[in-house]
Amino acid sequence: MSEWYAKKTFGALVDIMAERFGTREALVFEDQRYTFAEVRERVDEVARGLIELGVKPGDHVALWLLNCPEWIFTMFALARVGAVQVPVNTRFRTHDLAYLLKQSDTRYLITHDVSGPVDYLAMVREVVALPAHGEVVHDENFPELKRVVILGEPGHAGCVGFEAMLAAGAEVDGETLTARVETVDPDHPVFIMYTSGTTGFPKGVMHNHVMLRLVEERAFRLGITENDTILNYLPLFHLFSYSEGALTSMLTGARQVLTATFDAEACIRLVEQERCSVMHGFDTHLKDLSEAQQRLGADLSSLRCGLFAAGMQSSVGIVRRAAEALAPLVTVTGYGMSEMGAATLVGALDDDLERRAETSGYPAPGYEFRIVDPATGLEQPDGEAGEIAVRGYGLMMGYYKKPTETADSYDADGWFRTGDTGLRRADGYIRFLGRYKDMLKVGGENVDPMEIEALLLELDGVQQVAVVGYPDARLNEVAVAYVQRRPGSTLSEKAVIEHCRGKVATFKIPRHVLFVEALPMTASGKIRKVELRDDAKQQLGADAAAHS
Repeated sequence: MSEWYAKKTFGALVDIMAERFGTREALVFEDQRYTFAEVRERVDEVARGLIELGVKPGDHVALWLLNCPEWIFTMFALARVGAVQVPVNTRFRTHDLAYLLKQSDTRYLITHDVSGPVDYLAMVREVVALPAHGEVVHDENFPELKRVVILGEPGHAGCVGFEAMLAAGAEVDGETLTARVETVDPDHPVFIMYTSGTTGFPKGVMHNHVMLRLVEERAFRLGITENDTILNYLPLFHLFSYSEGALTSMLTGARQVLTATFDAEACIRLVEQERCSVMHGFDTHLKDLSEAQQRLGADLSSLRCGLFAAGMQSSVGIVRRAAEALAPLVTVTGYGMSEMGAATLVGALDDDLERRAETSGYPAPGYEFRIVDPATGLEQPDGEAGEIAVRGYGLMMGYYKKPTETADSYDADGWFRTGDTGLRRADGYIRFLGRYKDMLKVGGENVDPMEIEALLLELDGVQQVAVVGYPDARLNEVAVAYVQRRPGSTLSEKAVIEHCRGKVATFKIPRHVLFVEALPMTASGKIRKVELRDDAKQQLGADAAAHS
Protein backbone atom coordinates (compact mmCIF):
# COMPACT_ATOMS: atom_id res chain seq x y z
CA MET A 1 0.00 0.00 0.00
CA SER A 2 1.43 3.38 -1.02
CA GLU A 3 1.89 6.28 1.38
CA TRP A 4 -0.99 8.75 1.44
CA TYR A 5 1.55 11.46 0.56
CA ALA A 6 3.95 10.22 -2.11
CA LYS A 7 7.50 10.89 -0.94
CA LYS A 8 9.79 12.69 -3.36
CA THR A 9 13.45 13.64 -3.31
CA PHE A 10 14.88 17.07 -4.02
CA GLY A 11 16.91 15.61 -6.86
CA ALA A 12 13.91 14.00 -8.57
CA LEU A 13 12.20 17.37 -8.97
CA VAL A 14 14.42 18.41 -11.89
CA ASP A 15 13.31 15.34 -13.85
CA ILE A 16 9.63 15.92 -13.08
CA MET A 17 9.73 19.57 -14.13
CA ALA A 18 11.87 18.94 -17.23
CA GLU A 19 9.36 16.36 -18.43
CA ARG A 20 6.36 18.60 -17.73
CA PHE A 21 7.72 22.00 -18.74
CA GLY A 22 10.92 21.27 -20.69
CA THR A 23 10.91 24.29 -23.03
CA ARG A 24 9.46 26.77 -20.55
CA GLU A 25 11.82 29.26 -18.95
CA ALA A 26 12.81 28.11 -15.46
CA LEU A 27 15.60 30.39 -14.26
CA VAL A 28 16.68 33.95 -15.02
CA PHE A 29 19.85 35.48 -13.59
CA GLU A 30 21.06 38.79 -15.04
CA ASP A 31 21.54 38.02 -18.76
CA GLN A 32 21.43 34.23 -18.33
CA ARG A 33 18.23 32.31 -19.08
CA TYR A 34 17.58 28.57 -18.73
CA THR A 35 14.62 26.39 -19.57
CA PHE A 36 13.62 23.52 -17.28
CA ALA A 37 15.30 21.10 -19.70
CA GLU A 38 18.50 23.17 -19.63
CA VAL A 39 18.44 23.32 -15.83
CA ARG A 40 18.33 19.51 -15.74
CA GLU A 41 21.28 19.36 -18.15
CA ARG A 42 23.32 21.73 -15.99
CA VAL A 43 22.34 19.90 -12.79
CA ASP A 44 23.43 16.57 -14.23
CA GLU A 45 26.67 18.10 -15.51
CA VAL A 46 27.48 19.17 -11.95
CA ALA A 47 26.31 15.82 -10.56
CA ARG A 48 28.73 13.96 -12.84
CA GLY A 49 31.52 16.30 -11.78
CA LEU A 50 30.79 15.64 -8.12
CA ILE A 51 30.84 11.88 -8.68
CA GLU A 52 34.18 12.08 -10.51
CA LEU A 53 35.53 14.30 -7.74
CA GLY A 54 34.82 11.51 -5.30
CA VAL A 55 31.66 12.71 -3.56
CA LYS A 56 29.95 9.70 -1.97
CA PRO A 57 26.39 9.30 -0.65
CA GLY A 58 26.17 10.91 2.77
CA ASP A 59 29.24 13.15 2.28
CA HIS A 60 28.85 16.67 3.63
CA VAL A 61 29.48 19.35 1.00
CA ALA A 62 29.57 23.00 2.06
CA LEU A 63 28.37 25.58 -0.45
CA TRP A 64 29.71 29.09 0.25
CA LEU A 65 28.47 31.01 -2.77
CA LEU A 66 26.51 34.16 -3.46
CA ASN A 67 23.26 33.70 -5.38
CA CYS A 68 24.04 32.49 -8.88
CA PRO A 69 22.85 29.74 -11.25
CA GLU A 70 25.68 27.48 -10.09
CA TRP A 71 24.16 27.57 -6.58
CA ILE A 72 20.89 26.21 -7.96
CA PHE A 73 22.58 23.59 -10.16
CA THR A 74 24.85 22.40 -7.33
CA MET A 75 22.03 22.32 -4.78
CA PHE A 76 20.03 19.84 -6.85
CA ALA A 77 23.11 17.97 -8.06
CA LEU A 78 24.15 17.24 -4.48
CA ALA A 79 20.69 15.90 -3.77
CA ARG A 80 20.80 13.72 -6.89
CA VAL A 81 24.05 12.02 -5.88
CA GLY A 82 22.92 11.50 -2.28
CA ALA A 83 25.28 14.03 -0.68
CA VAL A 84 24.28 16.32 2.19
CA GLN A 85 24.45 20.02 1.41
CA VAL A 86 25.75 22.44 4.04
CA PRO A 87 24.76 25.98 2.98
CA VAL A 88 27.15 28.64 4.31
CA ASN A 89 26.18 32.23 5.02
CA THR A 90 28.11 34.41 2.55
CA ARG A 91 28.58 37.02 5.25
CA PHE A 92 30.50 34.56 7.41
CA ARG A 93 34.16 35.29 7.91
CA THR A 94 37.14 33.32 9.17
CA HIS A 95 35.97 32.42 12.70
CA ASP A 96 32.51 31.47 11.40
CA LEU A 97 33.95 29.39 8.57
CA ALA A 98 36.41 27.50 10.77
CA TYR A 99 33.69 26.58 13.24
CA LEU A 100 31.27 25.41 10.55
CA LEU A 101 33.79 23.35 8.56
CA LYS A 102 34.90 21.47 11.66
CA GLN A 103 31.56 21.02 13.41
CA SER A 104 29.78 19.89 10.24
CA ASP A 105 32.49 17.39 9.20
CA THR A 106 32.52 19.03 5.78
CA ARG A 107 34.36 16.87 3.23
CA TYR A 108 34.15 19.20 0.23
CA LEU A 109 33.91 23.01 0.19
CA ILE A 110 32.69 24.86 -2.91
CA THR A 111 33.21 28.63 -2.94
CA HIS A 112 34.25 31.66 -5.00
CA ASP A 113 37.80 32.86 -5.47
CA VAL A 114 36.74 36.52 -5.34
CA SER A 115 33.28 38.03 -5.57
CA GLY A 116 33.11 41.80 -5.64
CA PRO A 117 35.28 43.15 -2.80
CA VAL A 118 35.24 39.86 -0.87
CA ASP A 119 38.20 37.48 -1.28
CA TYR A 120 36.67 34.14 -0.27
CA LEU A 121 39.69 32.11 -1.28
CA ALA A 122 41.99 34.27 0.88
CA MET A 123 39.77 33.54 3.87
CA VAL A 124 39.80 29.82 3.07
CA ARG A 125 43.62 29.91 2.94
CA GLU A 126 43.68 31.70 6.30
CA VAL A 127 41.57 28.95 7.86
CA VAL A 128 42.63 25.80 5.99
CA ALA A 129 46.15 24.59 5.19
CA LEU A 130 45.72 24.04 1.46
CA PRO A 131 48.35 21.82 -0.20
CA ALA A 132 51.25 23.44 -2.03
CA HIS A 133 51.09 20.63 -4.59
CA GLY A 134 48.08 18.63 -5.69
CA GLU A 135 44.46 19.09 -4.62
CA VAL A 136 43.92 16.81 -1.61
CA VAL A 137 43.70 18.64 1.71
CA HIS A 138 45.53 17.21 4.73
CA ASP A 139 44.79 19.54 7.63
CA GLU A 140 44.67 18.01 11.12
CA ASN A 141 42.30 20.80 12.21
CA PHE A 142 39.78 19.62 9.62
CA PRO A 143 40.34 15.85 9.34
CA GLU A 144 37.27 15.28 7.15
CA LEU A 145 38.00 18.00 4.59
CA LYS A 146 39.35 16.55 1.33
CA ARG A 147 39.02 19.17 -1.39
CA VAL A 148 38.19 22.81 -2.00
CA VAL A 149 36.44 23.63 -5.27
CA ILE A 150 36.72 27.19 -6.59
CA LEU A 151 34.22 28.94 -8.84
CA GLY A 152 36.11 31.66 -10.69
CA GLU A 153 39.44 31.93 -12.47
CA PRO A 154 41.27 28.63 -13.11
CA GLY A 155 44.62 27.60 -11.74
CA HIS A 156 44.42 28.35 -8.00
CA ALA A 157 47.05 26.25 -6.21
CA GLY A 158 45.76 23.55 -3.88
CA CYS A 159 42.20 23.79 -5.22
CA VAL A 160 39.97 22.21 -7.86
CA GLY A 161 38.51 24.57 -10.44
CA PHE A 162 34.72 24.33 -10.79
CA GLU A 163 34.98 24.16 -14.60
CA ALA A 164 37.72 21.54 -14.34
CA MET A 165 35.44 19.48 -12.12
CA LEU A 166 32.69 19.68 -14.75
CA ALA A 167 35.11 18.69 -17.54
CA ALA A 168 36.31 15.67 -15.56
CA GLY A 169 32.70 14.67 -14.94
CA ALA A 170 32.18 14.05 -18.64
CA GLU A 171 33.84 10.66 -18.04
CA VAL A 172 30.92 9.55 -15.82
CA ASP A 173 28.35 7.62 -17.84
CA GLY A 174 24.59 7.97 -17.62
CA GLU A 175 24.09 4.60 -15.96
CA THR A 176 26.35 5.56 -13.05
CA LEU A 177 24.47 8.81 -12.51
CA THR A 178 21.07 7.12 -12.79
CA ALA A 179 22.09 4.52 -10.23
CA ARG A 180 23.07 7.23 -7.76
CA VAL A 181 19.78 9.10 -8.28
CA GLU A 182 17.70 5.97 -7.80
CA THR A 183 19.37 4.99 -4.53
CA VAL A 184 18.68 8.29 -2.72
CA ASP A 185 16.48 7.66 0.31
CA PRO A 186 13.98 10.49 1.02
CA ASP A 187 14.19 9.69 4.73
CA HIS A 188 17.93 10.40 4.84
CA PRO A 189 19.38 13.89 5.44
CA VAL A 190 19.50 16.20 2.44
CA PHE A 191 20.86 19.36 4.05
CA ILE A 192 22.30 20.73 7.28
CA MET A 193 21.47 24.39 7.73
CA TYR A 194 23.32 26.29 10.43
CA THR A 195 21.38 28.52 12.78
CA SER A 196 22.11 30.14 16.09
CA GLY A 197 18.68 28.93 17.21
CA THR A 198 17.81 30.16 20.69
CA THR A 199 20.91 29.34 22.76
CA GLY A 200 24.58 28.51 22.30
CA PHE A 201 26.82 28.65 19.25
CA PRO A 202 25.54 27.87 15.73
CA LYS A 203 23.90 24.46 15.42
CA GLY A 204 23.46 22.40 12.27
CA VAL A 205 19.77 21.67 11.71
CA MET A 206 19.32 18.40 9.81
CA HIS A 207 16.36 17.89 7.48
CA ASN A 208 15.40 15.14 5.10
CA HIS A 209 13.33 15.33 1.92
CA VAL A 210 9.99 15.24 3.77
CA MET A 211 10.12 19.04 3.97
CA LEU A 212 8.90 19.03 0.36
CA ARG A 213 5.40 18.32 1.63
CA LEU A 214 5.35 21.54 3.65
CA VAL A 215 6.66 23.58 0.71
CA GLU A 216 4.25 22.01 -1.78
CA GLU A 217 1.19 22.51 0.42
CA ARG A 218 2.15 26.13 1.09
CA ALA A 219 2.63 26.80 -2.63
CA PHE A 220 -0.87 25.42 -3.23
CA ARG A 221 -2.25 27.66 -0.44
CA LEU A 222 -0.70 30.66 -2.19
CA GLY A 223 -1.96 29.50 -5.59
CA ILE A 224 1.54 29.28 -7.09
CA THR A 225 1.58 27.48 -10.44
CA GLU A 226 3.60 27.34 -13.66
CA ASN A 227 1.94 30.64 -14.58
CA ASP A 228 3.82 32.50 -11.84
CA THR A 229 7.21 34.19 -11.82
CA ILE A 230 8.99 34.29 -8.45
CA LEU A 231 11.40 37.15 -7.80
CA ASN A 232 14.00 35.68 -5.45
CA TYR A 233 16.32 38.28 -3.96
CA LEU A 234 16.77 36.41 -0.67
CA PRO A 235 20.13 34.64 -0.08
CA LEU A 236 19.94 30.98 -1.06
CA PHE A 237 21.86 29.89 2.06
CA HIS A 238 18.80 30.96 4.08
CA LEU A 239 15.91 28.49 4.45
CA PHE A 240 13.40 31.12 3.32
CA SER A 241 15.03 31.51 -0.11
CA TYR A 242 15.96 27.84 -0.33
CA SER A 243 12.34 26.75 0.11
CA GLU A 244 10.26 29.60 -1.32
CA GLY A 245 12.46 30.20 -4.36
CA ALA A 246 14.52 27.20 -5.41
CA LEU A 247 12.29 24.39 -4.16
CA THR A 248 8.97 26.06 -4.97
CA SER A 249 10.06 26.68 -8.56
CA MET A 250 10.97 23.02 -8.97
CA LEU A 251 7.75 21.84 -7.31
CA THR A 252 5.34 24.01 -9.27
CA GLY A 253 6.98 24.93 -12.56
CA ALA A 254 7.01 28.62 -11.63
CA ARG A 255 9.77 30.66 -13.25
CA GLN A 256 12.43 31.98 -10.84
CA VAL A 257 14.12 35.34 -11.37
CA LEU A 258 17.20 35.23 -9.15
CA THR A 259 19.30 38.21 -8.08
CA ALA A 260 22.83 38.19 -6.65
CA THR A 261 21.86 40.49 -3.79
CA PHE A 262 18.93 42.58 -2.61
CA ASP A 263 18.67 46.06 -4.06
CA ALA A 264 15.19 47.49 -3.60
CA GLU A 265 15.13 49.73 -6.67
CA ALA A 266 16.65 47.06 -8.92
CA CYS A 267 14.06 44.56 -7.65
CA ILE A 268 11.17 46.94 -8.35
CA ARG A 269 12.47 47.37 -11.90
CA LEU A 270 12.75 43.59 -12.29
CA VAL A 271 9.11 43.17 -11.27
CA GLU A 272 8.16 45.52 -14.09
CA GLN A 273 10.57 44.06 -16.68
CA GLU A 274 10.04 40.36 -15.98
CA ARG A 275 6.37 40.63 -14.93
CA CYS A 276 7.06 38.98 -11.58
CA SER A 277 3.99 37.84 -9.69
CA VAL A 278 5.42 36.48 -6.41
CA MET A 279 8.09 37.74 -4.01
CA HIS A 280 8.82 36.99 -0.37
CA GLY A 281 10.85 38.43 2.46
CA PHE A 282 11.04 39.98 5.90
CA ASP A 283 9.60 43.31 7.01
CA THR A 284 12.99 44.89 6.23
CA HIS A 285 12.58 44.01 2.55
CA LEU A 286 8.95 45.12 2.53
CA LYS A 287 9.89 48.53 3.94
CA ASP A 288 12.69 49.09 1.41
CA LEU A 289 10.57 47.89 -1.53
CA SER A 290 7.70 50.18 -0.55
CA GLU A 291 9.99 53.19 -0.34
CA ALA A 292 11.65 52.30 -3.66
CA GLN A 293 8.30 52.04 -5.40
CA GLN A 294 7.23 55.41 -4.00
CA ARG A 295 10.31 56.89 -5.68
CA LEU A 296 10.04 54.96 -8.96
CA GLY A 297 6.31 54.54 -9.59
CA ALA A 298 6.91 51.37 -11.63
CA ASP A 299 4.22 49.21 -13.20
CA LEU A 300 3.62 46.50 -10.57
CA SER A 301 0.37 45.21 -12.04
CA SER A 302 1.83 41.69 -12.43
CA LEU A 303 2.35 41.29 -8.67
CA ARG A 304 -0.01 38.84 -7.00
CA CYS A 305 1.20 37.69 -3.57
CA GLY A 306 4.16 37.21 -1.28
CA LEU A 307 4.97 35.60 2.04
CA PHE A 308 6.30 38.13 4.56
CA ALA A 309 7.13 37.55 8.21
CA ALA A 310 4.92 39.81 10.32
CA GLY A 311 3.14 40.02 13.66
CA MET A 312 5.68 41.94 15.75
CA GLN A 313 4.67 45.45 16.70
CA SER A 314 7.53 46.88 14.64
CA SER A 315 6.19 45.30 11.43
CA VAL A 316 2.52 46.35 11.67
CA GLY A 317 2.97 49.80 10.15
CA ILE A 318 5.29 48.42 7.44
CA VAL A 319 2.70 45.87 6.26
CA ARG A 320 -0.06 48.47 6.26
CA ARG A 321 1.98 50.95 4.23
CA ALA A 322 3.01 48.22 1.77
CA ALA A 323 -0.65 47.43 1.09
CA GLU A 324 -0.87 50.80 -0.66
CA ALA A 325 2.68 51.27 -1.95
CA LEU A 326 3.00 47.82 -3.56
CA ALA A 327 -0.58 47.26 -4.71
CA PRO A 328 -1.83 44.88 -6.06
CA LEU A 329 0.59 42.74 -4.00
CA VAL A 330 -1.22 40.74 -1.30
CA THR A 331 1.15 40.07 1.58
CA VAL A 332 0.54 36.76 3.35
CA THR A 333 1.96 36.52 6.84
CA GLY A 334 4.12 33.61 7.97
CA TYR A 335 6.33 32.30 10.77
CA GLY A 336 8.89 29.55 10.93
CA MET A 337 12.45 28.65 11.82
CA SER A 338 15.09 26.27 10.54
CA GLU A 339 14.18 23.63 13.13
CA MET A 340 10.56 23.36 11.97
CA GLY A 341 10.66 24.56 8.37
CA ALA A 342 9.81 27.89 6.77
CA ALA A 343 6.26 29.16 7.31
CA THR A 344 4.78 26.46 9.50
CA LEU A 345 2.38 29.27 10.33
CA VAL A 346 0.91 30.83 7.22
CA GLY A 347 -1.97 33.16 6.47
CA ALA A 348 -4.41 33.05 3.57
CA LEU A 349 -4.79 35.03 0.37
CA ASP A 350 -8.17 36.38 1.48
CA ASP A 351 -7.04 37.49 4.94
CA ASP A 352 -8.00 41.07 5.74
CA LEU A 353 -5.31 43.67 6.33
CA GLU A 354 -5.59 43.36 10.11
CA ARG A 355 -4.64 39.67 10.01
CA ARG A 356 -1.91 40.28 7.46
CA ALA A 357 -0.33 43.02 9.60
CA GLU A 358 -0.95 41.88 13.16
CA THR A 359 -0.69 38.08 13.11
CA SER A 360 1.92 35.53 12.07
CA GLY A 361 -0.44 33.07 10.40
CA TYR A 362 -2.42 29.91 11.04
CA PRO A 363 -0.88 26.45 11.67
CA ALA A 364 -0.03 24.55 8.48
CA PRO A 365 -1.57 21.09 7.92
CA GLY A 366 0.29 18.47 9.95
CA TYR A 367 1.47 20.96 12.58
CA GLU A 368 0.13 21.78 16.03
CA PHE A 369 0.94 24.94 17.99
CA ARG A 370 0.60 25.68 21.67
CA ILE A 371 1.32 28.75 23.75
CA VAL A 372 2.74 27.65 27.10
CA ASP A 373 3.98 29.16 30.32
CA PRO A 374 7.79 28.88 29.91
CA ALA A 375 8.23 28.03 33.59
CA THR A 376 5.47 25.42 34.04
CA GLY A 377 4.82 24.22 30.48
CA LEU A 378 1.08 24.68 31.03
CA GLU A 379 -0.94 25.88 28.06
CA GLN A 380 -1.95 29.53 28.14
CA PRO A 381 -5.51 30.69 27.34
CA ASP A 382 -6.19 32.63 24.15
CA GLY A 383 -4.85 36.15 24.33
CA GLU A 384 -2.23 35.36 26.99
CA ALA A 385 1.43 35.55 25.98
CA GLY A 386 3.71 32.57 26.46
CA GLU A 387 6.33 30.48 24.72
CA ILE A 388 5.50 29.12 21.27
CA ALA A 389 5.70 25.31 21.13
CA VAL A 390 5.16 23.24 17.99
CA ARG A 391 4.74 19.62 17.05
CA GLY A 392 4.49 18.10 13.56
CA TYR A 393 5.78 15.74 10.88
CA GLY A 394 8.40 18.09 9.45
CA LEU A 395 10.44 19.04 12.49
CA MET A 396 14.20 18.69 12.21
CA MET A 397 15.91 15.34 12.43
CA GLY A 398 18.05 16.95 15.13
CA TYR A 399 21.08 19.19 15.59
CA TYR A 400 24.13 17.62 13.98
CA LYS A 401 26.40 16.03 16.61
CA LYS A 402 24.53 17.80 19.41
CA PRO A 403 22.30 15.16 21.04
CA THR A 404 22.01 17.03 24.33
CA GLU A 405 20.90 20.28 22.67
CA THR A 406 18.48 18.30 20.51
CA ALA A 407 16.90 16.56 23.50
CA ASP A 408 16.75 19.79 25.48
CA SER A 409 14.77 21.54 22.74
CA TYR A 410 11.78 19.19 23.20
CA ASP A 411 9.52 18.62 26.18
CA ALA A 412 8.46 15.19 27.43
CA ASP A 413 5.50 15.11 25.04
CA GLY A 414 7.53 15.88 21.93
CA TRP A 415 6.73 19.58 21.65
CA PHE A 416 9.57 21.67 20.24
CA ARG A 417 10.17 24.69 22.47
CA THR A 418 11.01 27.60 20.19
CA GLY A 419 12.23 30.12 22.76
CA ASP A 420 9.94 32.64 21.06
CA THR A 421 7.04 34.36 22.73
CA GLY A 422 3.62 34.71 21.18
CA LEU A 423 -0.10 34.41 21.75
CA ARG A 424 -3.01 32.58 20.14
CA ARG A 425 -6.01 34.66 19.15
CA ALA A 426 -9.63 33.59 19.34
CA ASP A 427 -9.63 33.02 15.55
CA GLY A 428 -6.82 30.44 15.88
CA TYR A 429 -4.15 32.71 14.37
CA ILE A 430 -0.85 32.97 16.23
CA ARG A 431 1.01 36.22 16.81
CA PHE A 432 4.79 36.17 17.24
CA LEU A 433 5.79 38.81 19.79
CA GLY A 434 9.52 38.38 20.31
CA ARG A 435 11.99 36.11 22.10
CA TYR A 436 12.20 34.85 25.63
CA LYS A 437 15.87 34.18 25.08
CA ASP A 438 18.52 36.80 24.43
CA MET A 439 18.86 36.00 20.73
CA LEU A 440 19.10 39.03 18.44
CA LYS A 441 17.28 39.25 15.11
CA VAL A 442 19.26 41.53 12.80
CA GLY A 443 17.54 42.04 9.45
CA GLY A 444 16.09 38.52 9.52
CA GLU A 445 19.34 36.87 10.67
CA ASN A 446 19.72 35.21 14.07
CA VAL A 447 22.69 36.50 16.05
CA ASP A 448 23.80 34.69 19.18
CA PRO A 449 25.24 37.25 21.62
CA MET A 450 27.33 34.52 23.29
CA GLU A 451 29.29 34.07 20.06
CA ILE A 452 30.16 37.77 19.85
CA GLU A 453 30.93 37.92 23.55
CA ALA A 454 33.39 35.04 23.20
CA LEU A 455 35.11 36.82 20.30
CA LEU A 456 35.40 40.10 22.21
CA LEU A 457 36.83 38.37 25.27
CA GLU A 458 39.83 37.48 23.09
CA LEU A 459 40.64 41.18 22.74
CA ASP A 460 43.37 42.60 24.96
CA GLY A 461 41.92 45.06 27.41
CA VAL A 462 38.50 43.40 27.76
CA GLN A 463 37.64 42.24 31.28
CA GLN A 464 34.00 41.32 30.70
CA VAL A 465 31.46 41.89 27.97
CA ALA A 466 27.74 41.55 27.33
CA VAL A 467 25.96 41.95 23.98
CA VAL A 468 22.30 42.96 23.81
CA GLY A 469 19.86 44.02 21.14
CA TYR A 470 18.95 47.63 20.45
CA PRO A 471 15.95 48.72 18.32
CA ASP A 472 16.67 49.69 14.73
CA ALA A 473 14.12 51.20 12.35
CA ARG A 474 15.29 49.15 9.37
CA LEU A 475 16.93 45.97 10.71
CA ASN A 476 14.56 45.42 13.67
CA GLU A 477 17.53 45.44 16.04
CA VAL A 478 21.31 45.69 16.07
CA ALA A 479 23.96 44.56 18.52
CA VAL A 480 25.28 46.75 21.31
CA ALA A 481 28.35 45.62 23.24
CA TYR A 482 28.76 46.57 26.88
CA VAL A 483 32.47 46.32 27.68
CA GLN A 484 34.18 46.35 31.05
CA ARG A 485 37.82 47.27 30.46
CA ARG A 486 40.72 45.68 32.28
CA PRO A 487 42.39 48.01 34.80
CA GLY A 488 44.64 50.48 33.01
CA SER A 489 43.21 49.73 29.56
CA THR A 490 42.36 52.60 27.18
CA LEU A 491 40.47 50.38 24.74
CA SER A 492 38.33 52.40 22.30
CA GLU A 493 35.01 51.73 20.60
CA LYS A 494 36.80 51.68 17.22
CA ALA A 495 39.23 48.99 18.42
CA VAL A 496 36.39 46.78 19.66
CA ILE A 497 34.54 47.01 16.35
CA GLU A 498 37.68 46.53 14.25
CA HIS A 499 38.51 43.38 16.22
CA CYS A 500 35.34 41.81 14.82
CA ARG A 501 35.81 42.79 11.18
CA GLY A 502 36.81 39.92 8.93
CA LYS A 503 36.19 37.37 11.67
CA VAL A 504 32.40 37.28 11.78
CA ALA A 505 29.59 38.30 9.46
CA THR A 506 29.05 42.05 9.34
CA PHE A 507 25.51 41.78 10.70
CA LYS A 508 26.97 40.28 13.91
CA ILE A 509 29.34 43.18 14.54
CA PRO A 510 28.17 45.50 17.34
CA ARG A 511 26.82 48.78 16.03
CA HIS A 512 27.57 50.54 19.31
CA VAL A 513 30.06 49.95 22.14
CA LEU A 514 29.34 51.27 25.63
CA PHE A 515 32.01 51.11 28.34
CA VAL A 516 31.04 50.44 31.94
CA GLU A 517 32.87 50.15 35.25
CA ALA A 518 30.97 46.94 36.04
CA LEU A 519 28.14 44.89 34.51
CA PRO A 520 24.90 44.47 36.48
CA MET A 521 24.76 40.94 37.92
CA THR A 522 22.16 38.75 39.58
CA ALA A 523 22.80 37.09 42.93
CA SER A 524 23.69 33.89 41.08
CA GLY A 525 26.31 35.67 38.98
CA LYS A 526 24.36 36.11 35.71
CA ILE A 527 24.47 39.38 33.78
CA ARG A 528 21.17 41.27 33.96
CA LYS A 529 20.68 41.90 30.24
CA VAL A 530 17.22 43.34 30.74
CA GLU A 531 18.82 46.28 32.54
CA LEU A 532 21.39 46.68 29.78
CA ARG A 533 18.74 46.77 27.07
CA ASP A 534 16.90 49.50 28.96
CA ASP A 535 20.15 51.38 29.54
CA ALA A 536 21.03 51.25 25.84
CA LYS A 537 17.71 52.88 24.96
CA GLN A 538 18.35 55.62 27.48
CA GLN A 539 21.96 56.25 26.48
CA LEU A 540 21.61 55.99 22.71
CA GLY A 541 18.12 57.43 22.39
CA ALA A 542 15.42 57.07 19.77
CA ASP A 543 17.28 59.14 17.18
CA ALA A 544 20.17 56.69 17.10
CA ALA A 545 17.76 53.79 16.63
CA ALA A 546 16.05 55.48 13.73
CA HIS A 547 19.22 56.46 11.90
CA SER A 548 21.69 53.71 12.80
